[in-house]
Amino acid sequence: MKIMTTLVAIEQMPLETEITVDEHVLKAYGSGIYIEVGEVMSLKDLLFGLMLRSGNDAAIAIAYGVAGSMESFVSLMNQKAYEIGMSHTKFYNSHGLEDEKGVGNTSTAFDMAKLMYTAMQNETFRMITGTKNYVSKSNKKTYHWTNKNKLLFQYEYAIGGKTGYTHLAKRTLVSAAKKDGGEIAIVTFNDGNDFQDHQNLYEVLFSQYHLVEVLKKDDFTIPDFHYYDDSLYLLQDVSVLVTKEEERLLNVKYEMEEKEEYETGDVVGHAHIFLKDEELKSVAIYVKKNVAQKKEGFFSKLFRWLFGW
Repeated sequence: MKIMTTLVAIEQMPLETEITVDEHVLKAYGSGIYIEVGEVMSLKDLLFGLMLRSGNDAAIAIAYGVAGSMESFVSLMNQKAYEIGMSHTKFYNSHGLEDEKGVGNTSTAFDMAKLMYTAMQNETFRMITGTKNYVSKSNKKTYHWTNKNKLLFQYEYAIGGKTGYTHLAKRTLVSAAKKDGGEIAIVTFNDGNDFQDHQNLYEVLFSQYHLVEVLKKDDFTIPDFHYYDDSLYLLQDVSVLVTKEEERLLNVKYEMEEKEEYETGDVVGHAHIFLKDEELKSVAIYVKKNVAQKKEGFFSKLFRWLFGW
């Protein structure tokens, strides 16, 4: 759940923003980084404390510092979950623990995998979750943190993740690994041997899946679509991780907008990559204005209007 807290905070506020810890932090229990009321820390440092040490006190300070209240921050979390398509997820707080009545955030392994995939597209999140050690300074203390995600230290392909524990889910682990350009996320609940299980699963999955290039940014065209005179482009090559059997089921569907007025760099559509009927990825399609094209002169326009050229 702290993955969503981190992603929302990154999207809502500059990392350099200083947050003053208020009395709401006194409600924190469970794992913490032990910040104090009146302590001043940057959002960036609080996020490292949240992700590396699972600080519930950091989660509360972030929620109030970013949105002004827990309710407002949770609203942002649930809105993001809706955008991602986490249809079986409901957030009630920024830290993930149940309250005294047993009410807490709810989700599924599949929804959390969606969240991890989305979060790993954010370079700031990617940097934080993949950091092994971090030193932070506030106006009162100096902190030295080591990431609780042991996979970063024992598995060479690990690139990030988040440990956790709740009364209902028990030990949880969301992790990500990258090998030969392909990235995989794994989520487990109620697994007492999660670090080893994740490593074993990665070895199996990396042996079964391979990266397939679906679209090339330097050779991109849409069949039978010429509205923009073939001046469309992608920001990067598009690849997906599939098995040999799944490769033949890949297909691309285009959703385009025909704009009369546009500038270079405008998004004019999206390419949706499907595995049979399941969408795997969606990427923006950009347009480049043909600056070499001469502007139509006055007399040319007049003749075209008079004689229907």
